[in-house]
Amino acid sequence: MINRAPFHKALNTNNYTQLFSVVSLIISCLTLTPHSHATELDSLKTTLGKQLYFDNNLSFKRTQSCASCHAPHTGFIDDRDSLFKGAVSLGDDGVTFGDRSAPSAAYANKIPNFHKHEDGRYIGGQFWDGREKDLKGQAGGPPLNPTEMAMPDKESVMVRIKENTSYIESFKQIYGSSIFSSEDDVYAALTESIAAFEQTEFFSPFDSKYDRYLQGQYQLTEEEDLGMTLFFSEQFTNCNQCHQLNKRPGTSKETFSDYSYHNIGVPVNIRVRAHNKTPEEYRDLGLFNHPAVNDPSTMGKFKVPTLRNVAVTAPYMHNGIFNSLETVVAFYNKYNSKKKSRQINPETGAPWAPAEVDKNVSLEVLQSGPSLDEKRINALVAFMKLLTDQRYEQLIQ
Repeated sequence: MINRAPFHKALNTNNYTQLFSVVSLIISCLTLTPHSHATELDSLKTTLGKQLYFDNNLSFKRTQSCASCHAPHTGFIDDRDSLFKGAVSLGDDGVTFGDRSAPSAAYANKIPNFHKHEDGRYIGGQFWDGREKDLKGQAGGPPLNPTEMAMPDKESVMVRIKENTSYIESFKQIYGSSIFSSEDDVYAALTESIAAFEQTEFFSPFDSKYDRYLQGQYQLTEEEDLGMTLFFSEQFTNCNQCHQLNKRPGTSKETFSDYSYHNIGVPVNIRVRAHNKTPEEYRDLGLFNHPAVNDPSTMGKFKVPTLRNVAVTAPYMHNGIFNSLETVVAFYNKYNSKKKSRQINPETGAPWAPAEVDKNVSLEVLQSGPSLDEKRINALVAFMKLLTDQRYEQLIQ
C-alpha cells in the first residue's frame, strides 16, 4: 500500500507541471520492468520486490513501508511532514524518532559491498555506518528495527505476508512450494526481492543535466561550468577527494562518492537528542560500532554519501543537522577560512558548534583546499544541482 499523503499535497497546489511529474513518476514505477536481458524469474522477483517496497502491512501498526522513508517521488528520502522534516524519521508507532537521517535509496545499488581496502580504509556497505554489507542486508533491517517498522520477529513478518494470497503465489512461484516452512527462508526471500527491485534503473537512471552534458545534450551555464571546474580541481577545492569514484573527471555514470568513511566534525543535532531524551554524554561513533570493526581510529566516521540528487534531498549530514547546500559548503569552508564571518553558521547566526566526536577528524583532507568566496560557493551549489535526476528537476529550489 502506497503512502498517499505526499500526493495529496501535490493535489492541493496549482503547480500542474509538478502534479504531472508526480503522476508520471507513479505510472513509471507501477509499470517498471527490469532489463530486457533479465530472465523471467528475475522479472517476477523484481515485481514482488516492488510490491513489498510499498506495503505498509509489513510494519507493526501498518502505517509505513520502505517507501515512507525512501519515497520515490522526492529522491528516495523521507519527505513526510513530521516534527523534524526528514532530518530523522518517525517510526511506525507514530511517536518514536530515530537518531540518524534516512539516507537516499537512490544509487544505493552502486555502493560496493562493505570491505577493507588494501590501503586499510573501510569502503562501502549500506547505512551510514556500513553495518550491512549489501542491499539484501539493508532491506532486512527496517522491518525488525523497533524504532522503525517494529515487527517483533521474522515469524510475524511471514504471517503478514501470508495474509496476501498474491504474495503466497509469488513466493512459491519464485522460491519454491516449501518456502513457507521456514520464517528465515521467507525473510531471506523478502530481502532478496526488495534488493532486486532496488537494483533496477528506476533507482539509478543517470539522466541528470550533468549526464546529458557529457552526452552533448545540455549546455552548461557560466556558473555551472565554474562549479564543475572547482569541484574536480584539487587546486581549488577538496570536493573530489571523497566525492569522485572514477579516476578521471567527466567519466560517465559517476556516483560522486568513493564510499570511504570520514569524521568531518559534524555537530550534535541537539534538538533531536533533546526530543528523544538521549543521555547528554551519548556520542554516535559511526563506523566504530560496525560489528566487524574494532578500531578506535574509526570513531565518529560515517560513509561518504553520493551527491546524486543532493539538491533535492535535504536535510544534510548523517543526523540532518543542516538544511541547505549553501550551509553544507560553508561548513566545509570554515576549515580553510580565517575570516570571522566564515566561522558563523548561517542557519543559526552563532559560531559553528563543536564536533560530536572530536577525535579522528579528517583535517588533512578538510584543510587541503583554499578558502572559498561567495561566488565560488554559489558555483559549487549550481554544479551540484546539475546532479539531479531529470524527474526531480522541478523540485529544485
